[in-house]
Amino acid sequence: MNTSAQDTHDAVQMSEEKVARAGSIGSPAASRARARTLLAIPVAASVALGVHLFVSKNQPVPETNSYSVFLGIILGSAGVAAVAQSFWSHLRRWMLHMCPIIAAAVCLLCFWEVITSGLRLLPLPYFPSPAAVLQSLIDDRGMLFHSTCNSLILLLSGYLLGLAVAVVTGVSIGWLNQARYWGMPLLKVVGPIPATAWIPLAMVLSPAPRFSAVGIIALAVWFPVTMLTASGISNTRASYVDVARTLGAGRAYLIFRVAIPAAMPSIFIGLFMGLGAAFLTLVVAETVGVKSGLGWYVAWAQGWAEYGKVYAALVIMAAFFSTIMTLLFKVRDRVLVWQKGVIKW
Repeated sequence: MNTSAQDTHDAVQMSEEKVARAGSIGSPAASRARARTLLAIPVAASVALGVHLFVSKNQPVPETNSYSVFLGIILGSAGVAAVAQSFWSHLRRWMLHMCPIIAAAVCLLCFWEVITSGLRLLPLPYFPSPAAVLQSLIDDRGMLFHSTCNSLILLLSGYLLGLAVAVVTGVSIGWLNQARYWGMPLLKVVGPIPATAWIPLAMVLSPAPRFSAVGIIALAVWFPVTMLTASGISNTRASYVDVARTLGAGRAYLIFRVAIPAAMPSIFIGLFMGLGAAFLTLVVAETVGVKSGLGWYVAWAQGWAEYGKVYAALVIMAAFFSTIMTLLFKVRDRVLVWQKGVIKW
């Protein structure tokens, strides 16, 4: 009876806390905080636009209005979204979460323009203004698009090749004692060597620079994925394997339906590590071997002292790599949906 009374008291207390939280969400203080959050982007964009218009008047060479249009689009979009969020709850949640980050990014652009075009604290041409970088993006959009496509093809080719080889070797080393005996020394010797250190040898052995670049990227992916796949397979709970064997499971079932699903969290950690290594190797390989791609474009623009184009390529790289990383996170969330609440998401 005492336990039942205590449970009832706890349930009533939790209900009262939920009601209090619901009341606080709709309170005037919460409404004012939400309004301030939604106004962060319009205020930041207005300040940045005003600073740009003031700074651009004092420039010896008049700049195009592309950056003004860009800030105006941000300002207009934020205003439209602030109105639309009243009727769309999903948009409201997204804006409450993202408005501070976007506003901080706009403020960073404003600060960048002040210290470059405004106060000239950083030397030209090494530190162009954000307006110059945006203009370089627009002027060289054709070559940047071509370079991005080449980098994407090269990255996916090497990443998928390295992933296929790494999963096979990782499962073999993690499951078979004989493979572990011969494979672990190879991992310990070859794995710690940076993949970029093999570029001179790969350029000599490979008939074409593109093939050598694919091989180097695959090698960069192979080591972390293999190591973490083998670790995940070898650490599969013995109880899972024993129960499956008791029910008559064969070796193929144990590997593909028990060990590999149990090792998926470790495999995805290896995939993320391999993707980061692939990005680094891709840029270096394009710089010294392959005469195309974003890495090559950066080296080419730096050679001509076109630092606006260099920063434009860096912006494309950031968007390019973060998009691929986000897609991999989405795949992980879908594959490991059964582990929500078990691991830190």
